[in-house]
Formats: sequence, C-alpha cells, structure tokens
Amino acid sequence: MYQTLEVERQGSIARLWLNRPDKLNPLSLLTLEELIAAAAELNKDSALKVVIVGGRGRCFSAGADLGGFPKPEEAGARDAADTGRRMADALESINAVTIARIQGWCVGGGLVLAAACDLRVASADARFSIPEIDLGIPLAWGGIPRLVREIGPALTKELVMTCRPFDAAEALSAGFLNRSVAPEELDKAVDDLAAAINSRPAFPVQATKRHVDAVTANQVGLGRSWSDADSLLAGLMDPECQEARERYVKDRQKS
Repeated sequence: MYQTLEVERQGSIARLWLNRPDKLNPLSLLTLEELIAAAAELNKDSALKVVIVGGRGRCFSAGADLGGFPKPEEAGARDAADTGRRMADALESINAVTIARIQGWCVGGGLVLAAACDLRVASADARFSIPEIDLGIPLAWGGIPRLVREIGPALTKELVMTCRPFDAAEALSAGFLNRSVAPEELDKAVDDLAAAINSRPAFPVQATKRHVDAVTANQVGLGRSWSDADSLLAGLMDPECQEARERYVKDRQKS
C-alpha cells in the first residue's frame, strides 16, 4: 500500500514505520503524502488506542529531502512546500495516542514529526539537530509553535537560530522527551508505555488528549503555520540563503 512506509497492527496498537533505512528515512514529498494518507487510514479504526511512530534502521529520520521538491518558481511549489505542515497536522490529528520511538539522528523535519506525536521515547544515544537556518530556510511545517509548546520560547530560539545539535539528555531535561533509555531498552520502554495506555479505558484517555491539545492550541496558535510554506519558498529564493545552502552542503561533504 505504501512505498516508503510500513504499517503494522496488533490488536488496538499500531506501528507506523518510516521505511527507507538505507537513506536514513528522509521525508520526501512522497513520504509526507503517504504519512498524511496513513494518518487518515488509521483514524478509520475506532478500536485503535495507540500508534507508535518510528524509523527503521539506525536513524529515526534524517529530515526533509529537499531535492525531491519542485523549485520555487515551478508550478505546484507552494503546495509542495505546505505538505510538511499538512503532514504534522495529520499526525497530530490521529485519534489514538501517538508515541514517537526515536533512535539515532532525528533531524529537522524529522524532529517536527516527533513533536507532532503525543509522547516521545528516545534511546540515550539519540541525537537531535535543527539545521534549517544553516540551509538558508526557516524552520517550517509548524515546527516553531510545536517546539515552543514542548520546550518553551527561549530554548526554541536558541536551538533553531544556532543549529547546534543536542543529545537525548538535554532533550529530556528540556521536556521534549518523556523518557530516555539505554539503546537495548528502547523497544521495551516504548512497548511498556503503549501497554500502559492501552490498558486504560479509551474514553478518558481520549478526553485527556483532546483537553491538553485544546489548551496548548490556544497557547501556541498552530493555525498561524499556514504561512510557513511562503517563508520556506522565500528562503529558497533568497541569494544569501542560497550561498548558505551551498556552504552547508560543501562542509558536510568534507566531514
């Protein structure tokens, strides 16, 4: 059914896998569209209580695959630029409780995907990075309000503006993660959390999820992210930003 994803179901728990491990699970335009479709499909199952979102292989996600998107001047560029926001909104709108299972690198758009989940559990050796400004583009896809919601405005500004990587220990202390565990304990920790939620009656769990979401929506205003696509296209067309992208790619090729 999907080219870049895999969906598994076991009773009232589902697993949604990014399934391009050889490429470090990049978020191509196709993957974003498939995530939107998968979220809609999962919502058709009213018996589903928990959805675990993970990446196959050694990495959660290396982030957006910008090479597969139309150029800013091409037809359909804005719609393509808006697909990441629609993906994050779709993941956040899944009726079941979503748990991000994070190992290895969680980069840029991959971090936005994780932030769109209700809960997050990471391996202690997981690493996080938001390199968008080094690439000459703003953090889009509703990433700013979601980070402000989870870790606060000051740390959001620092991490996004400086592009510095951070580890699972810092992500845990900042409140982005619910748990950080030894790599060999990751699956058990995720399964135990899923089982704890799955064992509770569905109605009050759903009510809690929706209540918290309603409160935080008023705080951070996710609706403002409709214009993220325009900012993204502006960054792609700006000459200084183009120079920054070329410099970033060159530096990465050296390392």
